[in-house]
This record gives sequence, C-alpha cells and structure tokens, in this order.
Amino acid sequence: MKKLPLFPVTVVGSLPRPDSVLKALRQKQKGTVAAEAFNAVADKAVQEALALQDGAGVEIVSDGEQRRDSFFAFIAEHLEGTRLMTLAEMLDYVEDKAAFERLLSALDVPAFALKNPVVVGRLKRRHPLVANDFRYLRTLTDKPIKATLPGPYLMARSMWVKALSHEFYPDKESLGKDVVCILREELSELVEAGCQFVQFDEPVLTEVAFAGPNETHTFMCAALSEKSSPREELEFAVDLINRVVDGFENRIKTALHVCRGNWSQKENVLLRGAYDPLIPFFSRMKVKQFVLEYATERAGSIEVLAGLPADKEIGLGVVDPRTPEVESVEFILGKVRALLKFRRPEQIYLNSDCGFGTFSDRPMNTPEIAAKKLRAIHQAAEILRAEYAGKEVQ
Repeated sequence: MKKLPLFPVTVVGSLPRPDSVLKALRQKQKGTVAAEAFNAVADKAVQEALALQDGAGVEIVSDGEQRRDSFFAFIAEHLEGTRLMTLAEMLDYVEDKAAFERLLSALDVPAFALKNPVVVGRLKRRHPLVANDFRYLRTLTDKPIKATLPGPYLMARSMWVKALSHEFYPDKESLGKDVVCILREELSELVEAGCQFVQFDEPVLTEVAFAGPNETHTFMCAALSEKSSPREELEFAVDLINRVVDGFENRIKTALHVCRGNWSQKENVLLRGAYDPLIPFFSRMKVKQFVLEYATERAGSIEVLAGLPADKEIGLGVVDPRTPEVESVEFILGKVRALLKFRRPEQIYLNSDCGFGTFSDRPMNTPEIAAKKLRAIHQAAEILRAEYAGKEVQ
C-alpha cells in the first residue's frame, strides 16, 4: 500500500446518499431509468462523498457505497441466480414462520423496507460486484482506496432459503463453494485494477457467537433455519474467508469488519456482546486486519484483542455512526491508547464503528455529522502522530 502516516484515518464504507441518488436508485429498481442516467447521478454522488472525506482528513477513502441500496442487497443486480426480496415477501418461504414473525414485529424497520438477496438459481457473476466502482473512484483520487464486499459467510447464510434454494444448493455448504469462487474472481479483478485494500463485511458473526439455534435472530440470520451449533457456524465462517483470501495474502491488504448491526439508532434493538468468544476464530483467519467497533459499550473491553496473533492489525472503531453527538478528541485518544498496550502504532487504523449510511433510504446520520466525526478522528490521529514522530511505515 502507498506510504501512509501512522494511525491512518479511514471509513468502514457507506456514507449518506443525497436525495438525487435515492430517487435514481428507486427508479433503477423499477426499471424506469437507463443505466447511463443512473451512473451520471451516482458519479456526482461519489464525487461529493470523496469531497466529504477529503475535507474531513480521511486518508484511505471509499466511494461511500453511493451506487448501492445497502451494503449487501446490491449484489442481487450483479449475480445471476438471485432474487431481491423484502422481509415481508420472505415470510412465505422461511421454515420457522413464527420466529420470523416475532423478528418482524421487533425490528425498528418496516418489513417492506429491508431487502435480502435470495438464491433462486445457480450463482454466477453477471458483472463485477465492486471492481468497476473502484475503477471510477481511482480516476478521482490518488489516495489509497478501500473496496468493501459482503463476506462469504454472510452471503452463504443469508441468501439460502430452503424452499427457494434447495433445488440448486442442498445446503449452505454447497452454496458456500460458489460464493468463494465469486469472491475470488472479484479479488483477482480488484488486484489487477490496482486496488490495495479490500474489506469483507461479516456483521452476523457476533450474533452467531451469542445466539443459540432456538433464539430469535436478526433479519441477517433469519432466512436460514439454524441447525448447527455456534461453534460449527463459526468454523464454517473461518473456512470460507480463508478459502477466499488464499493466495492473495501478499497481493492485497484484506480486512474483516464485524459489527453488531447498523439498521437502527435504538440501542435496545441492536446486538450486544464483547468480541471475546470470537477471538479464537479470528486468530485463525488469514486476513491482515480486523475492523471492529469500540465506540459503544456494547462492544466490551479492548483488552480481549491482546489474544489476537501479534501480526494482526486493528481498524479501531472510535466514533458511533448512529448518534448525533460528536465524540471528543480526548475520548478517541483514550480508545487508541488502550489499544496501544497490545498493538504497535503502525498496526492501528482509525475509523467509525460502522458505516454512516448502511441502507440507502435509512442513513444512520447526516453528512454534516459524519464529516464532524471523521474530522475528530483526524484531529486525534494528528496528536498521536506528533507523539510517535519519525515512526511512519509503508
């Protein structure tokens, strides 16, 4: 990766979309806008997302996921063999309808507002998932770019609905084989395009670690009637990510983002739990960096990260993307200094806990607040760099 200062500031991925993009996304889903017209609107939104990051001092940028309706659902338009369904539509097909209905009633989101890609045929890349988006952003900036992709476990688990998928994939393990192939194709294309940093999003791992087979799941896990133990599920997640990144270790920086859901500003409907039970599984994953949220008390103690292998980097979440209050520089410094007990300065990257606009029409915050929070991170990074002057790394 291009030479970076210590404590580089980056983003988890998404930023709020302007109204023009929201309108264009709805039109695209209805088939009432041509691809060229949509891309013209999206290109302008990407330019604005980049300007926001540049103004806030972000050093590893993303395109703000401006072309996506969500961090995950967008893949349906890129993959053959998928169908985008609302949670309300999925109720007719899930195995445990009673549990799914309890989930829908508990969510702080209308059931028709959340969409999930479901497997209804053999999977195949229709066109790149994010490589073309990377290429466009590359024309706008010479800064390092982070490309973000849904993780293989999220895809294999959330896309498999027995009534619709069984004919093509008898179980999630068989689906996982094609998911791995698709993500490896994407990685190869990103490497060839010059991408230096790719992040896989696996928000459900926290839930798997804490929720047993008979407990109500969030929408991200609800499609699959879970029959495996948390350990078996997490072993499957380790195997999938390692198969995806195998052979790419020295060609591109890979990261895994694990949060606790980002669909609501109500703390009581989001996942809780420390990373403790995940550390043994993280330790066997071949990714270079773990992007973890620590701005909220729901994440537990930073001290558990001491259990990770010494070569693993941390993308430390130091601001909460869901709240209007902007964290103080002192708060951010406190989080970083706690981690410095277990990681060298060059192993720490700084970011928000999660994205600022996970769902296109349900952003967690305004662009103004997002910019202020990112600026606070940059200010803290500058203080830390002064303390560790002369220790920049490649």
